[in-house]
Amino acid sequence: MRKQTLRPDNVYLKSTFSSVGKKESEGPLNQYFDAKYKDDLLGQECWEKAESTLLKTTVSGALTSAKLTCDELDMLFAGDLLNQCTASSFALKAFDIPFLGLYGACSTFAEGLCLASMTISGGFAKNCGVVTSSHFCSSQKQYRFPLEYGEVRTPTSQWTVTGSGCAILSCDKSEIKITAVTPGRIVDLGVSDANNMGAAMAPAAADTIYSHLCETNKSPDDYDHIITGDLALVGSDLLCELLRQKGIDISKKHLDCGSLIFDAENQKVNAGGSGCGCVASVFSGYISQKLKSGEMKNILLVATGALMSPSSVLLGESISGVAHAVEFERTGD
Repeated sequence: MRKQTLRPDNVYLKSTFSSVGKKESEGPLNQYFDAKYKDDLLGQECWEKAESTLLKTTVSGALTSAKLTCDELDMLFAGDLLNQCTASSFALKAFDIPFLGLYGACSTFAEGLCLASMTISGGFAKNCGVVTSSHFCSSQKQYRFPLEYGEVRTPTSQWTVTGSGCAILSCDKSEIKITAVTPGRIVDLGVSDANNMGAAMAPAAADTIYSHLCETNKSPDDYDHIITGDLALVGSDLLCELLRQKGIDISKKHLDCGSLIFDAENQKVNAGGSGCGCVASVFSGYISQKLKSGEMKNILLVATGALMSPSSVLLGESISGVAHAVEFERTGD
């Protein structure tokens, strides 16, 4: 029987950098972000250029933190929510680094971590960068309605995070090691409501977590936290219920990036946050700092993606979900 879980050798977290917009910096995780912008346009003439600028400054920050030059980074795995990953490609063309563009919706950051880990473990690279971004306004324009339309949001809808996160992985030892990765399968239970992505993604998250725990012979108690991104409030409840049906209770260990980044009630974001930049900025800010301080010693990061497009939504197609898992462990504790 095919196994999904792989155990890369000698892959370590070298540095991270996180950047967020105004609304995100007003949320509960404000102190953990490296760069916070009051102007969501970032001085640019349109939302798409603003997102590219956000991603570009995030990669620069991660390189500085790692004390690496562009020539010392072997390749970049990057992606975003815009058509043909344009935010990433326009941002990174100035870096002159081999570029591998990815699309897994909100799962893209973990997808990149999986691929970068395998690349380093296989001996094909020494240092790899993983970066993703999203922007509330550019995503609204592409997937839903322009801001001027004044769309009424449903209680299950999520707020796309204006943010970016970059992680640099390396074969050079550090205190944080990637010990396992579990690429996920596509799961589709027929959810077609684009305003309820949590419900569309929760089955994929449950499938990946179940596979990872079975294949590693671990239980939720072996982790400080199992952290999803971004199921938010609705999807998180569904995930816990789906796993209970399989005999696994993660409720006491579970956190979700879409639930952490905003104060859902006071910031009026309905079910919570989402977007490629949500899990990336929360991991590169809040989670990585907790790992470095030793407050978290062993976590399972599970990024989830709703694999839809503007065309598939208009056609009434169901929304497939995918989730990829990455296990981080502090060394020497």
